[in-house]
Amino acid sequence: MRIFAVTASAALLALLALLAWWLLEPATPLGAQFPRSRAVYAADGELLRLTTANDERYRLWVELKEFSPTLIEAVLMKEDRWFAWHLGVNPWRLTAAIAATLQGGQRQGASTISMQLVRMVHRLNTRSVSGKLQQIGHALLLEARYSKPQILEAYLNLAPYGLNVEGAATASLVYFNKRALDLTLTEALTLAVLPQRPRLKRNGAALTLPEDLRAARTRLLADWLAAYPELGSQRASLQIIPPMRAPLGLPFSAPHLTDQLLREARDRAEATGAITSTIDVRLQQLLESKVRGYLHARRALGIDNAAVMLVDTRDMAVKGLVGSADFFNPAINGQVNAAHAKRSPGSTLKPFIYALGIDQGLLHPLTVLRDVPSAFGPFAPENFDGRFLGPINATDALIRSRNIPAVSIAAKLSNPSLYAFLHAAHITRLQSESHYGLALVLGGGEVSMSELAVMYAGLSHDGLFRALRWRQDEKLVDGVQLLSAEASFIVREMLEQNPRPDGARSSHKSAWKTGTSWAFRDAWSVGIIGPYVLVVWLGHFDGRAQPGLTGVHAAAPLYFSIIDALAATGTSLKDPPRRWPLNLTQIQVCSLSGDLPNAHCPDLKRTWFIPGKSPIRVSTLHRPVLIDQRNGAAVCRPSAHTRVQIFEYWPSELAHSFELAGMKRRTPPRNAGCATSQLASAPLITAPRRGVTYQLNAQSGHLSLNADADASVRRLYWFANGAWLGASWTGLSLDWAPRQSGLYTLSVLDDQGGSASREVRVAIK
Repeated sequence: MRIFAVTASAALLALLALLAWWLLEPATPLGAQFPRSRAVYAADGELLRLTTANDERYRLWVELKEFSPTLIEAVLMKEDRWFAWHLGVNPWRLTAAIAATLQGGQRQGASTISMQLVRMVHRLNTRSVSGKLQQIGHALLLEARYSKPQILEAYLNLAPYGLNVEGAATASLVYFNKRALDLTLTEALTLAVLPQRPRLKRNGAALTLPEDLRAARTRLLADWLAAYPELGSQRASLQIIPPMRAPLGLPFSAPHLTDQLLREARDRAEATGAITSTIDVRLQQLLESKVRGYLHARRALGIDNAAVMLVDTRDMAVKGLVGSADFFNPAINGQVNAAHAKRSPGSTLKPFIYALGIDQGLLHPLTVLRDVPSAFGPFAPENFDGRFLGPINATDALIRSRNIPAVSIAAKLSNPSLYAFLHAAHITRLQSESHYGLALVLGGGEVSMSELAVMYAGLSHDGLFRALRWRQDEKLVDGVQLLSAEASFIVREMLEQNPRPDGARSSHKSAWKTGTSWAFRDAWSVGIIGPYVLVVWLGHFDGRAQPGLTGVHAAAPLYFSIIDALAATGTSLKDPPRRWPLNLTQIQVCSLSGDLPNAHCPDLKRTWFIPGKSPIRVSTLHRPVLIDQRNGAAVCRPSAHTRVQIFEYWPSELAHSFELAGMKRRTPPRNAGCATSQLASAPLITAPRRGVTYQLNAQSGHLSLNADADASVRRLYWFANGAWLGASWTGLSLDWAPRQSGLYTLSVLDDQGGSASREVRVAIK
């Protein structure tokens, strides 16, 4: 007997130890064994897409705080009023149910929320006595191990809600197109009656409740009004069952972007649940509508596919993406996402060549470039139209997309070259620099739509390049400064002078550029409009050529159609704040040469100039020549029969290009016996003086700059250590306020080409 007692005690202790271990062991999350759906939302919370779980059921999991308190109260009122007080089993309801069954009366439900949850989790058959006992035992153990909020959260996420929909949060999205936190009272009452008898009638894309569920809802409404009698006046409206949407009516919006986000989440083994994208539904629908309408109007021309991306440069959020014209059309490879497809960019990279050239001191907006037949080693590029325009300023060369000037600038770039710049901008899958050579300038490499968007956003954001954001929870990266704010500003100003191809006047400026790849395979239009970057592509994913598929004729009309629609729908296209002040000034240059005007230049223009960086010299294009009026010959000395005429002295290759273009230019007369122009004497700096250290006040001190010049000189141009200070008329001084102490090299150029310099020491107090 004693042995039996010892054995029984040991067994009891072992059982208690096992129970204690089970209670103290970290609890497995409830519902962990159930696969889950993913929901992708727009930035404002609107559902874009809901996937089924691996078992083909719609099943999300959200925290208890994400359920409407009204829904929670309605569920507890319907299913388990004593949930907060019982230990998993309600003995009063259980006793009443047993008594009713023994007496042969109507069967009554006695399952608590805890009992219903364990039936779902452990897949119990509770119709038999043994099954019911198992359910009771599991419910007691459940309550011992999990808190009430954990149990209620699991029940709300796992309960059946009709068809293949599980969980109240999922049902709220599927049936009412809203999150569970936003349910109204009528919607909450409707959902609360579904778990016990989850039967719904389909009527196309709509659902209706069968009579037994309508009756259950009426009874629940009566209980609710008994608890809240102040709502009695609303009985009629609360009795109305709200419209319910069937799962086949679920949205499938922005399919390329949602596909991308779902795939990335899977690749990262990210926990299933909600993904909130950066998409603006209104803007997304606008893009889709414009692409659809545009292609419908041009289908007869063989243009059947397009892609568009809209990026907000303020936070780099992708606000809209049409990855192809039709996601479900295999004839156009519709499921290919153009946002990441590598394509030839055509001329869309040219703005960055000019920006690099500006940063490296090779040009300013009115620098005259040469559009003439040229060879760069074995590479002899031609222009798209097969013509050459001769001298052309940088702005016109960019907006008219001339190839020769762009290649000539790229050939001079260093630290970085265009190739190194593209690498720094994270353009992927580039081959070696030697593979492309200068052909990279004309679209020899491949970029994606998203990469182009990043580059133009960098141009918009004062040269700061930052990664795109596709999800709301992605942080805005600091980025890398690849261009100066000054060069970015200047290039934007240059691109804004590019006229619309339809000749229409727009109330909103756009800094835009087109691109056409070799053999008409890709047509691009990319640009900055207010705070947005818009990228438009047309072509075929299989690489087929399409005659007439050019950036200006195919892509640009869609680009401006979208811009006009954005403005018409009230989207703010106001420029974002820019970095200012910048190290920029405006100077007058000779319009034909792009250099500082000499005394003979007849036409002046103002242009942006970066002091200390932009190239500067006095123009020598216009020169005076003494002409004998009797025979028109050039002479060396003035007389009663001579007069001065101004001629343009173009280099021979440019003069020849004028002839080829049919643009007549007067040929300057020549006289081998004398020079063709009278040279003025060089200027002489008279102030400040040599060998003097100038003590200046930090707040108000300045130096007066002055120089004696030849009688034929009208303007003087001043520099300190190569940095532009300003211009003055001869006989007048220019005030200069140095910013720091040190030794400066002060230089002056006159409008005849003469120059002088001296060293000046400054001490700032």
